[in-house]
Amino acid sequence: MTYAIVKTGGKQYRVEPGQTLVVERLRADEGAKVALEPLLFRDDKHVVDAAKDLEKVKVEATVVGHERGPKVRVLKFKPKRGYKRRTGHRQELTRLEVTDVKLLSRRPAQKKAKEAGDGA
Repeated sequence: MTYAIVKTGGKQYRVEPGQTLVVERLRADEGAKVALEPLLFRDDKHVVDAAKDLEKVKVEATVVGHERGPKVRVLKFKPKRGYKRRTGHRQELTRLEVTDVKLLSRRPAQKKAKEAGDGA
């Protein structure tokens, strides 16, 4: 059994390939692939939780769609003062389908950044 613990939107989720989960809204279009930040990886042979080794772990998901959560009603009331306030809130959510959870044999290549102060 292969799974990973990932962090997104300030929360942690246990994910497996093929699983669908609902997370806080992500800025990605429907059908886009997103990489999730792994905190732990486990398969039949390995358990990876060191920060250096987690760079080799790849967790990819596809954005299935964007949704809104259930309406939460908030009522403020102070007796004997005629004070009543009613508001509501619906959380913006994104539905993801986990496509890939794997441990690479080596770290992926880093993109080269232009050095600051290059012009002499």
